[in-house]
Amino acid sequence: MSHPHPELGPPPLLPEGALRIVALGGLGEIGRNMAVFEFDGRLLIVDCGVLFPEPEQPGVDLILPDFDYIRDRLDDVEAVVLTHAHEDHIGAVPYLLRERRDIPVVGSRLTLALIEAKLTEHRIQPVKVEVAEEQRHRFGPFDCEFLAVNHSIPDALAVAIRTPAGIVLHTGDFRMDQLPSDGRLTDLGGFARLGREGVDLLMSDSTNAEVPGFVTSEREIAPVIDEVVRTATKRVIVASFASHIHRVQQVVDSAERHGRKVALIGRSMVRNMGVARDLGYLKVPPGLIVDSKEIEGWPPEDVVLICTGSQGEPMAALSRMANRDHPIRIAEGDTVLLASSLVPGNETAVTRVINGLTRWGARVVHKGNAKVHVSGHAAAGELLYVLNLTRPSNFMPVHGEWRHLRAHAKLAALTGVPDDHIVIAEDGVVVDLIDGRARISGAVQAGYVYVDGTSVGDVTDFALKDRRILGEEGFISVVVVVDSNTGKLTAGPEIHARGSGIDPDRFDEVIPQVERALQDNAADGVVDIQQIRRVVRRTVGRWVSDTYRRRPMIIPVVVEV
Repeated sequence: MSHPHPELGPPPLLPEGALRIVALGGLGEIGRNMAVFEFDGRLLIVDCGVLFPEPEQPGVDLILPDFDYIRDRLDDVEAVVLTHAHEDHIGAVPYLLRERRDIPVVGSRLTLALIEAKLTEHRIQPVKVEVAEEQRHRFGPFDCEFLAVNHSIPDALAVAIRTPAGIVLHTGDFRMDQLPSDGRLTDLGGFARLGREGVDLLMSDSTNAEVPGFVTSEREIAPVIDEVVRTATKRVIVASFASHIHRVQQVVDSAERHGRKVALIGRSMVRNMGVARDLGYLKVPPGLIVDSKEIEGWPPEDVVLICTGSQGEPMAALSRMANRDHPIRIAEGDTVLLASSLVPGNETAVTRVINGLTRWGARVVHKGNAKVHVSGHAAAGELLYVLNLTRPSNFMPVHGEWRHLRAHAKLAALTGVPDDHIVIAEDGVVVDLIDGRARISGAVQAGYVYVDGTSVGDVTDFALKDRRILGEEGFISVVVVVDSNTGKLTAGPEIHARGSGIDPDRFDEVIPQVERALQDNAADGVVDIQQIRRVVRRTVGRWVSDTYRRRPMIIPVVVEV
């Protein structure tokens, strides 16, 4: 198995007739999926998603792929192909189209409808190319065939990319539910046909590669949801992904059976379900859904609320309800249903939300105590099935953390893919398909780009480090006035602290130390402001560390007179 090396340099020029693949996100992480294919000087992008921030990234709203690799070559991009409409696959499209608005956006009917609704908020009108399973479309040198795959959102697609370098099958996110609620099966026959034709490189979803067997059918969840709604004595509040149309349909069906009205909470939930309803993917009886502003007037036993926040996102509706920061007030006897799986890394945030809801008297039903969700990603048995159907010459696991990628690589080896034809890459690693063989040939920049409010890319890792220090240790400001000619102290030091937990009276101990340090500095003839700042920061920082074993941010303010 080939794998990245920390000292990989820039890749060489792509040989004629070869195909280059560079993942700018989605490898070694859950989210931010984006792969760039290059052939004969032209580019094709598959997916362009976001990653959601973790607690150690305070103030960050979204994390984007780094477009630097393609920024100077945007005119070479033939299209961006979207496998399905989850945020980790489409969320960064508005930011890509800001850089070139006429890049064709390719996807299924529902995918395009949901991305268009999102782009409307960014005041972008996309160039759309609607595709469907069993269709083939050419984008420059890339001949793309689309295949139906079953996932936790309707209309998901896999894409087979044909070039003279060979056939690459990109599965997108998929599972092999044999009884899907919408009747749309993963096209295993199409996978087998491609296998007979010869798949030169298989890029396959790795999210559940560590999970043995096959995923549970979506249909097994409906009775559990129905039982929760039937036995609830007051309001039922269901938290789900804003794009999980199948799950919302199950909740709507159960609410109708038990005579409850439904209200949708959260902008993305209202937007997505409105699109799904208009296109016929969500079937709602007339009069069942009511405006969220009217719901407080209904008896609690006649109400079901469907909201966002199943992953503990701090600004989502459910988290705000748990924190008593939402118009919907959790009351004793309410039932809250977390109808989604737990994305790795969100465990602490979700536990915090569950505790907050329980504090106000809610009964919380979640995957840990009831079968209320099935994964949208194929488990190991299904991944083996696809490997055996397609019999790829080369294999590259995608869409997963390191443990998922390595587990998937082991499955490929079990099915007979030679170890030296299995490529485990990470974001930015360049993989070239040359003469039927996939190899790592270098690496390009593929770091995080942070979105903070309207700012894109202005927040750096250094800024996040400062935010973490401020949040965990607080800060201390030290104001000194010095003579601009001699560097001698003329006033101060004046010390103020916020969030450091230090008694202000204790600063009397360090003030003489700062005075002595500045006196020595002036005696050495130092008048440079930056040097004076360093002396003040070092002196106060050492005292705080020795006295309190803490490392707050020290902010020296030097005024010259």
